[in-house]
Amino acid sequence: MAADATELSAQERAGKAFPVSWDQFHRDCRALTWRLNEVGPFHAVIAITRGGLVPAAIVARELGVRVIDTVCIASYDHTKQGDLKVLKGISPDTAKLGEGTGKGLLIVDDLVDTGKTGRLVRDLLPDAHFATVYAKPMGRPLVDTYITEVSQDTWIFFPWDTALSFQPPIRDGAA
Repeated sequence: MAADATELSAQERAGKAFPVSWDQFHRDCRALTWRLNEVGPFHAVIAITRGGLVPAAIVARELGVRVIDTVCIASYDHTKQGDLKVLKGISPDTAKLGEGTGKGLLIVDDLVDTGKTGRLVRDLLPDAHFATVYAKPMGRPLVDTYITEVSQDTWIFFPWDTALSFQPPIRDGAA
């Protein structure tokens, strides 16, 4: 199969790299929770997997929410974006808590990028509150609460996707 623009590496696709440490991500998730605390209470937290698992755990802990569910959607791996595929929907018990439309439910993801995943989840739970830690302009209108907006050409390197390694100084050609 011939390579196309969607099969470029993350660094090649992105104009800007935005590495996020565990400490920074935890601070950003707590900041998100401060905002969400004014909006709730919520009956359940729904993480969009996989990126939403870590922020959903932090938010649920901070808000004291014990019911945590997942909606599992595959949209892209570390090199390319493809068609969306729902691998697992929310449980019937969680859906009942949200009156079938998502009312009183909190959807959490790490990032809204183009909005494709966000639109799909919005269709499943139109009345749920949708929160992300980071938002890009194309997906931003789908999110109710977020912490940091980054440009569309920024690639966020999340702490679970990276390892510590030496980086040469910028003056030596580092990006």
